[in-house]
Amino acid sequence: MTVSLPLVVLLGFFAWGAVKFLGVRTWIVVLIALFGFWLSDTFVAPTIESGTRSGVDIVNGSHD
Repeated sequence: MTVSLPLVVLLGFFAWGAVKFLGVRTWIVVLIALFGFWLSDTFVAPTIESGTRSGVDIVNGSHD
């Protein structure tokens, strides 16, 4: 059985866990999310997306 989750759902789960169990303050999570949102409008966004896709391909194994 294969389960497919978007990366944003997985990151949201980890953020919730950090707030709930590690005591990370909610405003820090919001600040980091806003930073990522604003970073997506810069020239660095394609590099980040490419690196993320490469990392996911390495973890999942390439199925060419």
